[in-house]
Amino acid sequence: MNRFDFTPYRRTTVGFDRLFDLLERQARAQAGDNYPPFNIERRGDDSYRITLAVAGFKPDELDITAQQNLLVVKGSKVEGDGKQQFLHVGIANRGFERRFELADFVRVEAADLADGLLTIDLVREVPEAMKPKKVLIGAPRQLSVIESDANAA
Repeated sequence: MNRFDFTPYRRTTVGFDRLFDLLERQARAQAGDNYPPFNIERRGDDSYRITLAVAGFKPDELDITAQQNLLVVKGSKVEGDGKQQFLHVGIANRGFERRFELADFVRVEAADLADGLLTIDLVREVPEAMKPKKVLIGAPRQLSVIESDANAA
């Protein structure tokens, strides 16, 4: 059974609709296409790397679009001149579209294509206004920013 029922949780929680929708959408997508294969790597507290195996694609055949909370990677192969005669085709030569849901404040820092691997570096940057503030009792009306740690975000 690949279907999760989040109904009991939806009834008892407020403001988590986006999370439940995301989980349900991801469960449906798992049954879909697995091309191209990819890795997601955590490189630090606030940095990540997505690596896609895109052998045979040139930089001008790849399109990376970053929107709010969504990263879309598309590949479209340019058709050959038709003069090639293949005896066996084992390398996938088809177009693809791979979508990645991003957390709030995650942005694309860089992308690179080398040795058939497309790497996309992501970084999470929480704005100063969104960082937790320390409230001192009896102090003047001024808040100080709590130093960032793994548990604060």
